[in-house]
Amino acid sequence: MTRQFDHRNLAMLLLQARETLMGMFRPILNEFSLTEQQWRIIRTLDAQPSRELEAGQIAKLCCILSPSLTGVLERMERDGLIRRMRPLADQRKLIVTLTPKSTELVAQIGPRVDAQYQLLEARLGTSTLNETYQLLDRMIAVLPRNDGEEATAAAAAEQRRPRARAARTPA
Repeated sequence: MTRQFDHRNLAMLLLQARETLMGMFRPILNEFSLTEQQWRIIRTLDAQPSRELEAGQIAKLCCILSPSLTGVLERMERDGLIRRMRPLADQRKLIVTLTPKSTELVAQIGPRVDAQYQLLEARLGTSTLNETYQLLDRMIAVLPRNDGEEATAAAAAEQRRPRARAARTPA
């Protein structure tokens, strides 16, 4: 006997939508030998005015588990994409910053990623794309996280909110 559910599998639909969407961007990242995780970290750091964050903040904002993040950051530092440092005042913290190499990658990749978003906007329509952003931001803000950090989820949603067209940043 098969079990009947009252709702569609939203988690599966979101994963399928993510895979479809990433199909637009993977070829670009592959050209620059970047993984999706590396690009998420670079893009997240690039969005910060200081171009730096604590490793724990990166893990939360980029949805990368801390044990995995450690290895990703080690490889990124080895490849000259980030710098990691511990502040003298608090050796428990690990601060991650972009390097000139990764900033140059953003400058090279950004216009190509933005072109893909323009294509997506043309296919979906501006209002549908904006509504999608709003619905996802709302879902992130109101649903509890496993770690109980609703405030962090709301802050992450705020960071993802689209800016005015002229001020948009790449992927």
